[in-house]
Amino acid sequence: MAKLVPLLLLALFSISMVATKVMAKEAQYHLDSGSYGPGSLKSNQCPSQCTRRCSKTQYHKPCMFFCQKCCAKCLCVPPGYYGNKAVCPCYNNWKTKEGGPKCP
Repeated sequence: MAKLVPLLLLALFSISMVATKVMAKEAQYHLDSGSYGPGSLKSNQCPSQCTRRCSKTQYHKPCMFFCQKCCAKCLCVPPGYYGNKAVCPCYNNWKTKEGGPKCP
């Protein structure tokens, strides 16, 4: 019985590692599946996507203003509330006069 417990723990650990790898691969597939990226939106979709993008910031008005400006130009809004800008190169590379990021 004492030898069975470590073997059971090893099996559970192995199963959890496999499950983690499968979930990570599925998440990457969803990012690469074409639902995001340059030209993935129509201009009428920008307000809803920017509302999603800016929903968790305390600076909602400026975020919405710049997000919609960027979306209109790039036709793309990155997934999530922050980061992930590499999915939308135009959105990521548009800078202010001072060299900071223009798009939230």
